[in-house]
Amino acid sequence: MSDDGLPRAHGAPVLRARIRQVPEDFIVAEIDAFEASGAGEHLLLTIEKRGMNTAFAARRIAQWAGVPESAVGHAGLKDRHALTRQRFSVQLPGREDPPLEALAFEDAASGEALRVLGATRHARKLPRGALAGNRFELTLREVDGGHGAIETRLQAIRDRGLPNYFGEQRFGRDGGNLARALAMFAGRRVRREERSMLLSAARSELFNHVLARRVGDGSWDRGLEGEVWMLDGSRSVFGPQPFDDALAGRLAAFDIHPTAPLWGRGEPRSTGDALVLELAVLDSDTAQRLRVGLEAAGLKQERRATRLRPSELDWEWLGADVLRLRFGLPPGAYATSVLAELGSVC
Repeated sequence: MSDDGLPRAHGAPVLRARIRQVPEDFIVAEIDAFEASGAGEHLLLTIEKRGMNTAFAARRIAQWAGVPESAVGHAGLKDRHALTRQRFSVQLPGREDPPLEALAFEDAASGEALRVLGATRHARKLPRGALAGNRFELTLREVDGGHGAIETRLQAIRDRGLPNYFGEQRFGRDGGNLARALAMFAGRRVRREERSMLLSAARSELFNHVLARRVGDGSWDRGLEGEVWMLDGSRSVFGPQPFDDALAGRLAAFDIHPTAPLWGRGEPRSTGDALVLELAVLDSDTAQRLRVGLEAAGLKQERRATRLRPSELDWEWLGADVLRLRFGLPPGAYATSVLAELGSVC
């Protein structure tokens, strides 16, 4: 993954490394948001897959169950070049469970594999976003950098957090989703599923621009005058309100975070210095076209935290140039943002 030019919060790169030389170098497991109900017309499957993305796995499940793909649900999207564990639901009203062993799949030539880790009945289809987060185990190889500097950077990330950028996955190959979004806003017709993806890319681009400015001026993890705050672990926001000792304590304890806009219709909730910064950053011709397009699409103003702190971050050296990282992230956060604060990882 290449450096996309977004500023780092903790200083110059401290390493160069390689990742994903094998799928087991990038392991990600969903953190479940709820327990299965144990009864209902949906079969809730916990799947481990290697070398296949979520859409491919969903198609295999639909074929196995003899149902349309629309009957299969999943909470999040997972990369192909990884070993991933996630849940799927498949609607089977009035039917017995198909044999689980028939769903298992392995292709030695391609390295693709799928196996079922668990299955139980549930009352509802698994909706998008129904997860508490993701747990990552990443192995960096051919690490070029001083161990001391790398560990100091990791400690800084653990103590202070890092900017909550949208990852490059949001923008498509070579960032092409942004140009496609602009073409869509100019009148090009797209499929419904593509439209959703392009709207997300446009919003993410504007958010990243505002956050990059706040990383540059050091305000990404502190409040500006007129700040809108987000409660940790939720999408609930409050403010603006005068900054006082109580807010300062909650900010230091990672109970609340500053925010930046996810653009849409209506007036931004921020005021004062925060609003001045946001409007100044989003005043370019491209940003204006993205803003108008998002408003015309009917999206409403929302907010996203500018700060992210990985949970239970730890690391170990498996060799002089092999580093393993383990950490958890909330929904919507990107492991690539953690790697970017370290340096160039590709």
